[in-house]
Amino acid sequence: MKNTKQIQLPTTEQLEQELHRVRYRSRYRAVLRSTVYTLITVAAIAVLVATLWLPVLQTYGSSMTPTLNDGEIIISMKTSQFEPGDIVAFYYNNKILVKRVICSAGDWINIDQDGTVYVNGKLLDEPYLVEKALGDCNIELPYQVPDGKIFVMGDHRSTSVDSRNTAVGCVAQEQIVGRIVFRVWPFARFGRVN
Repeated sequence: MKNTKQIQLPTTEQLEQELHRVRYRSRYRAVLRSTVYTLITVAAIAVLVATLWLPVLQTYGSSMTPTLNDGEIIISMKTSQFEPGDIVAFYYNNKILVKRVICSAGDWINIDQDGTVYVNGKLLDEPYLVEKALGDCNIELPYQVPDGKIFVMGDHRSTSVDSRNTAVGCVAQEQIVGRIVFRVWPFARFGRVN
């Protein structure tokens, strides 16, 4: 006598469950793949925006206090138009410095011994200053800003090394990273930078 084994066929319910499992697995993989692609695309766009149009920077030092303090995280915006009073970030000796625009090409600047600033013979209104100082100044005053450059100074005039010193000098357009527009850290000081 032969030993025969009977093969049992799956029920309709079992077939439907298996089909449901396979479809679920397929949908899960598609959603996961789509999510990963979306995250990679968003990250790439964020990196491009941060690099090309809105560089994110962290401040170091005290040359811009009280406007910007050490360790704050700020956002700059790429632009080629600057007004007196704007805060700009620029490259200097493989570092990025942050200073305030005082005047532009062709303007004459003069600074008294007490630190009072005159642009083209007129007193410069500087409500952002806590104290005035001549600071580290080795340029011959009055001084005319060369073509294609801007004259910048830090808000903490006694400690800032800026366009008043020939080591930094006036800033050329190609050195500029951007105009500082927004502070994102610390949250207590979150908002526009003036």
